Amino acid sequence: MFMVSIDEEKCEGCGECTEACPAGILVLEGGKARVTDPTACMGCETCVTVCPTGAPSIQEV
Repeated sequence: MFMVSIDEEKCEGCGECTEACPAGILVLEGGKARVTDPTACMGCETCVTVCPTGAPSIQEV
């Protein structure tokens, strides 16, 4: 099982991760990416790859 989180300090709200997430668990709210269901992460690391600031991180739990 994987869990995704977003570092709000690093997030610039570009939306790249929200558009790229195949699980559809990332959304933009208040100009920042937010995780709707951190436990639904597939662990694909697409959000990590597309983010220009390194805001998303994925951990295996």
